[in-house]
Amino acid sequence: MVKELWYEIKHPGDYRVISEQYGVSPAMARLLVNRILSADHLPGDPLPSADQVREYLSPDIACIYSYEGIPDIDKAVDILCSVIDENKKLRVIGDYDIDGVCSTYILASALSKAGALVDHSIPHRITDGYGLNDRLIKEASGSGIDCVITCDNGISAADQVKLAHELGMKVIVTDHHEVPYHMEGEDRIEDLPEADAVVDIKRSESTYGFSELCGAVVAFKVIAALYERLGIPREETEEYIELAAFATIGDVMPLKGENRAIVAAGLKRLSHTSNPGMQALIRAQGIENTEIKPYHVGFILGPCINATGRLATADNAFELLDAKSPSEAERIAGMLVAMNNDRKAMTDKGLKKAAEIAGSADFVKDKVLVVYLPDTHESVAGIIAGKLREQTGKPAFVLTDGENVIKGSGRSIEEYDMHKAMTDTAELYDKFGGHKMAGGLSLKDGVTPETMRERLNSICTLSEDDLAIKIHFDMQLPVSYADMALVSDMMRLEPFGVGNPRPLFAAKDVTLRNINIYGDAGNVLKCLAEDRYGSTCSAVYFGDAGALSAYAKSQGKIKILYYPETNEYKGNRTLQLRINNYC
Repeated sequence: MVKELWYEIKHPGDYRVISEQYGVSPAMARLLVNRILSADHLPGDPLPSADQVREYLSPDIACIYSYEGIPDIDKAVDILCSVIDENKKLRVIGDYDIDGVCSTYILASALSKAGALVDHSIPHRITDGYGLNDRLIKEASGSGIDCVITCDNGISAADQVKLAHELGMKVIVTDHHEVPYHMEGEDRIEDLPEADAVVDIKRSESTYGFSELCGAVVAFKVIAALYERLGIPREETEEYIELAAFATIGDVMPLKGENRAIVAAGLKRLSHTSNPGMQALIRAQGIENTEIKPYHVGFILGPCINATGRLATADNAFELLDAKSPSEAERIAGMLVAMNNDRKAMTDKGLKKAAEIAGSADFVKDKVLVVYLPDTHESVAGIIAGKLREQTGKPAFVLTDGENVIKGSGRSIEEYDMHKAMTDTAELYDKFGGHKMAGGLSLKDGVTPETMRERLNSICTLSEDDLAIKIHFDMQLPVSYADMALVSDMMRLEPFGVGNPRPLFAAKDVTLRNINIYGDAGNVLKCLAEDRYGSTCSAVYFGDAGALSAYAKSQGKIKILYYPETNEYKGNRTLQLRINNYC
């Protein structure tokens, strides 16, 4: 049951225009306006353009932007062409998460097909830590590498870029993270690494039309620009769109703007992928006859790619994507699934302890949670931080003992810029990086978790309203307005995910009748939902069914958040309301 703040995302306007022009219901027209327009849209402002609506309803590969406007992308292509022409050695250095592995594979595979003498290196989470380090640069130099290209990292690696230059190597940085900066008075000065090219859509001079790309998409853009320069058919670039989509979902990028087109196009390919490794992983998880959706990537497939980078080495994930035979792919996929099961058990144990600490008298008043779990494997710190944020509604850091250093990961809420908070307390960290919603760090020698906790809370300006768990819904819609046509219309808003959630509706004065509870744990409630107009519809709720039943019976009429869906049983398709929350 929800007791927190409820509010509706809404935009005034003549929804009938959209409804008539695109042949959708008035409810769907209002959804489109709400989803496309910004939150600061005012009465009288223009409604979405025809192109905006068309792109939203039909996102596909044709809606993916050109690479033009991305800083230094032409410089990067110049260098890569020179390296290829002169048969010089190139090394891709990536990162150990989903985005990093996919970025590394896209660059290494595509550059090899373009004729480059290329290999790759992925840092080890435990021994190398976050981002580039001196060992990786020295190792590249010792291997006779002429040019290093980073992906999903490098924007904060000024010292390592300088070292690479001293050792006679060129460096191309491709990244999507926030650019480090310092303030000179009221001026924000970017601290760019002095690389030969810095390809990052977060640079202030970027004129690119969308800034929420993941690292794999930035890598994809570099390859698109390179292949165009070399005259390689565009179709050969498009084979990497499925991994760009996979990383977009796995790195929790918002499914807005260009990302919708990338994910829509990529998932179509992924459902029929020709990559032996992806085929094997999909089979190992038992979803080979399933149309792959963002859910499958985010909660079934993606965690397996992440698990090996957490518990062993991300090279295993790269080898899966690079597998040449079904037998090799099957072996690696089975290993990754087993590792992910181990990771789940470790996460559950750490989360239980973290929740106990966060709920203790000493911590309950903190607006920013900094929880120290010295015995927890550092690889699951970020997952625990994310789950702790979900439980409490507060930004959360989880710190653990690394090798001779205290390391941590953070996950934030929309109202708290985590990267800015770390920048404002930079004196605490040996290294840090990330973006508004997440970050990674290692504490300087002598800095304690308690010091970090006190410092972050001392500068925190979050209000109680900021910390209230907010339930966003799209509009009020009585049960009588929900029908199969609306379900069909809603499917046109896919893919659903972060930044583009499944539409959620609110209904007041709802009475739940014919309540029945199912499941061994009593976690399924089925009933008839009746609105104030006497209209009824079958409804289902997954959660504490007993609590909902007792509340509905005691109150008589309640508010529900729901979405309509199709219930299929023995070949029959009927309308059903999925109750998401209530009060």
